[in-house]
Amino acid sequence: MYQNYKVVVNTAAGRRRYMQYLIPYIVSSDIVDRYDIWVNTHNGADIEFFKRVAERFPKVNLVWQPDGVVNGNKSINAFYKACIEPDTVYFKLDDDVVWMEPGLIEKMVRFRIENPQYFLVSPLVINNSLSTYLLQVEGRLKLNTYYEANASHSVLWKSGYFASVLHDWFIEGYLKRHKWDDLYVGKKEMGMTRFSINAVLWMGEEMRKFAGIVPGDDEEFLSCIYPTQQGMSNAWNGDAIVAHFAFFTQRGQLDQLHILERYGEICKQEFMASEGLRKYYAGVQEAMEYVREHEAELMQRQSPYRSVQVKNTLRSRIKSYLPEIIQEFLVLRYDRKQKSGFIVE
Repeated sequence: MYQNYKVVVNTAAGRRRYMQYLIPYIVSSDIVDRYDIWVNTHNGADIEFFKRVAERFPKVNLVWQPDGVVNGNKSINAFYKACIEPDTVYFKLDDDVVWMEPGLIEKMVRFRIENPQYFLVSPLVINNSLSTYLLQVEGRLKLNTYYEANASHSVLWKSGYFASVLHDWFIEGYLKRHKWDDLYVGKKEMGMTRFSINAVLWMGEEMRKFAGIVPGDDEEFLSCIYPTQQGMSNAWNGDAIVAHFAFFTQRGQLDQLHILERYGEICKQEFMASEGLRKYYAGVQEAMEYVREHEAELMQRQSPYRSVQVKNTLRSRIKSYLPEIIQEFLVLRYDRKQKSGFIVE
């Protein structure tokens, strides 16, 4: 509870390799009443990981896809129907949010309550196209040229090489030096524009007005269509920072450069140095270890969900015949075509 509001965090899950770093932040927070993990995967090893985490931490509540079908991002919409409780602040975090500043959850919940006029509020997100744009125009990040505000920008959203440079800039220049507050930009309103909803908060009463029925692309509807129809804007709390690992367009490059492992080591050091976080990290790692030892067996388990037939395109057919090492080479070759200095200092 916080100022008489229930606080519910949720994550569309997911991938345990990222969530091992996210979960300790959430379950250790004194103000979080419940952590809803939306189980949106067929992966038996990931599902077992979520089950073990839920057994270990009472705050964790596994939410199963209401329609009994999983189809990537397209099956997430149905989960929002349960996010309409009155006097409740909801905080949705992507499963690959891999770092957050100390006290982030309380800071964002307070900002949410103090600014009821906005539909969605978001912290400043490292590796989010429009957050990067904000850092650019506020002079915190000096780029080699002006990049326009576009949620699907060909560089700020799509380029894995840019994302690797951005993460390196943040890790070495700010995170390791504990200087992330140098990047703060204050409160910033936005409206009539799409943005990637990597970390967003809403009020249950507002979502209740449309019964949590989210048609089509949830990101487009929640960040753009609904607030525009209602004459509302969204806002960033630019004085609060989280790090988002990757969009699917960037993941291959970042994995090649071991960016996740770098965040993982920083999180481990942070968790182990904190009396309040250490036991939660240890519990999550126990679940990770069990799954590692039994992964082959777990991956053979039948999914609890129906599958959706994915259209077999020429591109996907060609990709299925290519060895993984060649696929990785092609991703890197394509990405390096876009390579430039990007950050100038």
